[in-house]
Amino acid sequence: MKLWGGRFTKPTNQLVEEYTASIGFDKKLAEEDIRGSLAHVRMLGKCGILPMEDVQAIEKGLLIVRERIRSGQAEFSVALEDIHMNIEKMLTDEIGPVGGKLHTGRSRNDQVSIDMHLYVRAHTVEMVQGLTELRQALVEKAEEHIDTILPGYTHLQRAQPVRFAHHLLAYVDMFGRDVERLIDSYKRVNTMPLGSGAIAGTTFPIDREMVAEELGFDRMYDNSMDAVSDRDFLVEFLNHASLIMMHLSRLSEELILWSSEEFGYIELDDAFCTGSSMMPQKKNPDVPELIRGKTGRVMGHWVALMTTLKALPLTYNKDMQEDKEGVFDTVETLTGALALTVPMIREMKVKADVMKRNAEKGFTNATDLADYLVTKGVPFRQAHEIVGRLVLHCIGEGKGLLDLTLEELQSFSPEIDVDIFDKLQVESVADARNTRGGTSKKQICHVLDKKKGEINETFAWIRSVKV
Repeated sequence: MKLWGGRFTKPTNQLVEEYTASIGFDKKLAEEDIRGSLAHVRMLGKCGILPMEDVQAIEKGLLIVRERIRSGQAEFSVALEDIHMNIEKMLTDEIGPVGGKLHTGRSRNDQVSIDMHLYVRAHTVEMVQGLTELRQALVEKAEEHIDTILPGYTHLQRAQPVRFAHHLLAYVDMFGRDVERLIDSYKRVNTMPLGSGAIAGTTFPIDREMVAEELGFDRMYDNSMDAVSDRDFLVEFLNHASLIMMHLSRLSEELILWSSEEFGYIELDDAFCTGSSMMPQKKNPDVPELIRGKTGRVMGHWVALMTTLKALPLTYNKDMQEDKEGVFDTVETLTGALALTVPMIREMKVKADVMKRNAEKGFTNATDLADYLVTKGVPFRQAHEIVGRLVLHCIGEGKGLLDLTLEELQSFSPEIDVDIFDKLQVESVADARNTRGGTSKKQICHVLDKKKGEINETFAWIRSVKV
């Protein structure tokens, strides 16, 4: 007999049971469901809604059920539809009809909502932890390579020399914004819906504040209809996850390019690569390729949930069952991506000599020659044209700017003097960018200290929050 079967005269069609059941995936919420139920039943006892002997029996039964699930001994039934009804059936099998009193004063509508709040809250903190560890790994690698110069690119063409630390710190800031977004969203995730009932609240004199305090929620929904129908916190989580995966994908793309023979800037550790079944010489960057590839599925989950919610009337609708699988898959995908990227960054070998050699090619110091002429009183547009003609001359001669003699340089502009040879060295070019946010060594050292402080603050936040 279904827990809701009193209204019905015929059993549910087997195909309907299979199609509508969510137990195949929402069994992941067993821990959250039991945790919420324990807080709920304790509150029922405190408020005198259930006698204490019933509360104690239900508590004991829930703990037994939890251990059975943890040990893999529990069997879940499609006929019981979801994790909530499966757990309640296990409970009544364990302690008898008194187990049915657990559902007093609540609905599966507010029950599933609190389960998802608890689940996403824990994984929000987990994602902040993973991102902060990645930021830390990037900062450590940047510290190792403050003096490593590589060409910076625009349009995937060599543009200006930058310090490798500067390049890595761009990702530190990128992932820092992801951390900020997750931390900001935490207050919306950490809002308790339990006590809202199916739609309009409950007639029982419950104490929502007690449940919120026990479960570590900072605030509660003020409107029962909003509480059971709100999935904004899931949309937000999936949106943040999509941004994180996009950032991981951009980093992965550069690791793929840099590890190719055409670039040769880095070598990924063998532990994060695979080979070819046919070509024995191959070392393939499969991990960053898969991270890049899996980005689409996470973005797809965000779009799917937005599409599911876009025309739903208040309050709960069965469509909302579709909110879970995408979240579960996103957590698994993103957790794995972060767990792999951190050691991959720490273990990668940087080929500083190749980076510098390429930075010295491709006229990456041309802008500095134009800027130099401006300091000599030449208008920038005229300086730009002079350097453009110099570059064209060098291409014809198969030379770089530093390969020209002073006489050759002065034939294009008499304002050029011997000090230009020092100013066009790639280290000098990088250090000339000494404004805030620039790639000079001084600025990078300042930013490194700042980022270490941010990372320490985030770790402190992680230790302070309730999950």
